[in-house]
Amino acid sequence: MSSSHAFLADCRARLAFDLLSNTWNAVVLWSLRDGPQRPVELRERIGGISSKVLTETLRRLQFNGLVDRRPLPGAPPGVEYRLTALGRTFLAPIDAVGAWAFEHGDEVLAAQELGGDEGTGQAPPWSEPS
Repeated sequence: MSSSHAFLADCRARLAFDLLSNTWNAVVLWSLRDGPQRPVELRERIGGISSKVLTETLRRLQFNGLVDRRPLPGAPPGVEYRLTALGRTFLAPIDAVGAWAFEHGDEVLAAQELGGDEGTGQAPPWSEPS
């Protein structure tokens, strides 16, 4: 892969960045690292995620081969989700991003507190209405 074509639409690196860019993907995958869980258990563990968003995230992760959905016997019927072997391989990059955030998060927050353009208090250009 040449560096000039590194982020084309069909590039595998871009696929990985797309998977990481969704806030909930990494959170759900990390929450499943210790073993299978039911959706209600995931919601309790994660906090701040709606049932709808959790369902959409689990479906997306399943579609991408990172999570497996298994029906549970009993009444009422239930399901549990677990990481696939491929999903487990994605834990290392998530851990690396988390380690970066732990090390540099205060710097990012400080930059945000300065607000806007080089500490002038002006809104950054991407936030201004067009």
